[in-house]
Amino acid sequence: MWFKNLVVYRVPARWDMSAETLAEQLQSQAFAPGSALEEITAGWAPPLPGEDDLVVPVQGQLLFTYRQEKKLLPAKVVTQFVKERAQRMEEEDGFKPGRKQMKELKEQIRDELLPRAFSLSSDTRVWIDPKNGWLAVDTGSATRAEEIFALLAKAVQHFPGKPLRLANPVGGAMTGWLATTEGPRGFTVDQDAELSAKQGKGSIRYANESLESAELAKHIEGGKQCTKLALTWSDKVSFVLTDKAEIKRIRALDLLKESMEGQEGSEPRERFQADMLLMTRELAQLLDDLVDGLGGEAIAKAA
Repeated sequence: MWFKNLVVYRVPARWDMSAETLAEQLQSQAFAPGSALEEITAGWAPPLPGEDDLVVPVQGQLLFTYRQEKKLLPAKVVTQFVKERAQRMEEEDGFKPGRKQMKELKEQIRDELLPRAFSLSSDTRVWIDPKNGWLAVDTGSATRAEEIFALLAKAVQHFPGKPLRLANPVGGAMTGWLATTEGPRGFTVDQDAELSAKQGKGSIRYANESLESAELAKHIEGGKQCTKLALTWSDKVSFVLTDKAEIKRIRALDLLKESMEGQEGSEPRERFQADMLLMTRELAQLLDDLVDGLGGEAIAKAA
């Protein structure tokens, strides 16, 4: 059940939020399948299949799930039906439908096709660490993370969550690590990286290559900045860090996998909770170390 990605936010450390209180507040936005005419529906769903609990707690750590259901209605299909209907109207009326008529026709056809469209649902997990003040969404999409953060802010009374603000630009720090091939304390630089020009024109990717080449050094000297960098933390977790402080392609390494092997005979819920406890403990420490390595968080200015 390890997260594959992290878009990270902050909540106050030692936030007084229990699983029961959170589940009660999420209930008002619990997921329910949409009607025939709803293209997208979203809400909170149980993290464990076959169970009703909206929040799974383990030693103070909270895990819950955002579910989105979307009807698959390809634009090409709608366009095809619109053209056919418009052609029949032209034959019957003797003139082509105008712009306003075409717009109304498109909306009408979408409404007719939606009940026949297939539905696709996707789940995105969310983790809150009230003790250490972390809130993380398991997604590689910043847009999806913002949607979930906004829905959570509506559900939770006096929601204190905020984006993670760092004191220094992440891209500058990664460029420095790449130039020396040395990460901050506790981290090693791996063999994947991406550099981009400051003006956003052109990028260079390295995959499974030595990052000590003269060519790479020349790109850095020429002003290119690192926008993605593969790192390993404490020989336990590998991941890719982006210049927007997003963490992607998270993978538990052998050292941690050995800790998980003793759970094979457990019940599904027990296994889930054991994995969750191990994951949240390690990722919380990884986040603390990473923020320190990046120079700490930005100090909020007094109003």
